[in-house]
Amino acid sequence: MTLPTQLTLLRIFLIPVFVIVFYLPYDWSLIASAGIFGVAAITDWLDGYLARKLNQASALGAFLDPVADKLMVAVALVLLTQKHPTLYFAIPAAIIICREIAVSALREWMAELGESASVAVSMVGKVKTTAQMIAIILLLYAKPIANIDSFYVGYVLFYVAAILTLWSMVLYINAAWPMLMRHKGVTPNKSSDDNDENRDNQ
Repeated sequence: MTLPTQLTLLRIFLIPVFVIVFYLPYDWSLIASAGIFGVAAITDWLDGYLARKLNQASALGAFLDPVADKLMVAVALVLLTQKHPTLYFAIPAAIIICREIAVSALREWMAELGESASVAVSMVGKVKTTAQMIAIILLLYAKPIANIDSFYVGYVLFYVAAILTLWSMVLYINAAWPMLMRHKGVTPNKSSDDNDENRDNQ
């Protein structure tokens, strides 16, 4: 159990704490939930940095890290959409959540085909994640910062993240498409005989 993996697990354990604090009937609950999400966002960067710096990358950590990120973001977006039940809030939230599910499925499929390097995280994906994390923190905080409406800034970043989400998904699909076509008719985890039969039936 390496330190990076422990930080990833901490991020998962913070999810129920985040939900409980979000619904507390106190004025400071949203500020506290923004702080919890901010801690989770920091550990997201820190566990990857420490894994590389300390040479402590592991299969468990590689599996848990993206799962923890997606769980925390999805929960935060669901709670924020429940608090702001409008079409203009629900649409970008749905785009981000659906994209995460679709890209996760694509990466799993590509890993089964031995082509996981083809859908590695891109720079657009990293910028998207940064915008998304900052947006959620500001939307949760929703208090003026130096006379700046943090909710409005977060709302703008929310849409920026949604646009980058679609862009990065297109990039992932475009990168994976040649491999998906090359392996057309091949079903992962089936025997080679089954795959030959599938190809014959095309």
